[in-house]
Amino acid sequence: MLSRALRCPRRAPKPSCLSVSICGNHTQSFTENSQSSGRTTSFGFKTVREEEKESLVKGVFDSVASKYDLMNDATSFGVHRLWKDTFVDSLKPGRKGPMRCIDVAGGTGDIALRILDHAREKYADRETSVEVVDINAQMLSEGVKRFKKTMYHYTPQISFHEGNAQELSPSQFKDDTYDLYTIAFGIRNCTSIPAVLKEAYRVLKPGATFACLEFGKVNNPLLSVVYDQYSFSVIPLLGTILAGDRDSYQYLVESIRRFPSQPEFAQMIRDAGFTTGGDHDGGAWTDLWGGIASIHTGVKV
Repeated sequence: MLSRALRCPRRAPKPSCLSVSICGNHTQSFTENSQSSGRTTSFGFKTVREEEKESLVKGVFDSVASKYDLMNDATSFGVHRLWKDTFVDSLKPGRKGPMRCIDVAGGTGDIALRILDHAREKYADRETSVEVVDINAQMLSEGVKRFKKTMYHYTPQISFHEGNAQELSPSQFKDDTYDLYTIAFGIRNCTSIPAVLKEAYRVLKPGATFACLEFGKVNNPLLSVVYDQYSFSVIPLLGTILAGDRDSYQYLVESIRRFPSQPEFAQMIRDAGFTTGGDHDGGAWTDLWGGIASIHTGVKV
């Protein structure tokens, strides 16, 4: 699996901007003549300037977009599907009535589709809606293709928007709007995780849920060794064989190792204003497969 698409670094200061309309009703800003902030961030195991990361990450996901599902299945032996099923099932969308959801870093639409299917199949809910946001147009195109094969295409239940998780357009993504914010395998690709969490808090209604599915730190030493050997040896090789792109998958593996531990990320969620459970598995987060992946949740107060 390796990564879910978002791709949302912090931008440099904006001396002048050019606005381009995207998806009919969304505006994406592109900086002209930007100046270096001098701040650095990680791109895998490399250190780069913050303003460089967006184009680097965009290049990764431009490269993997058309092979995204194939590579996810190959590198995880299909386990990523079980994790995503567990993620959505744990949130029970539709149980308390129709919900307005936003799925960020959701380009390929697989989380959005699970949300809508769960609400319909479990609770006969055909009013829950999902707005999919991703910074990468090619990933969004894959999501649109996916939904063309479903009953939700051309309905008010689904829409796709190109946007930056750190800077959601306030005119489109308004304060106190959504009942559920999801982000799966995407937040680690962002330059500023606190900025993403701040935006999530802003757009959610009071009492609404923030939910993140992301890779974690493996808590079993033996499993950790096997997982590292597989990740750094096999996954980049599969990237070469199946997608013709070793470097992108090498970055994705490295980005997993740079992501904060479960307790550290839980504290970041609380620092953004959310309440969480205790700092343990089954509290602030739920580990999947020994911590290879984890589900984090917080409630806006």
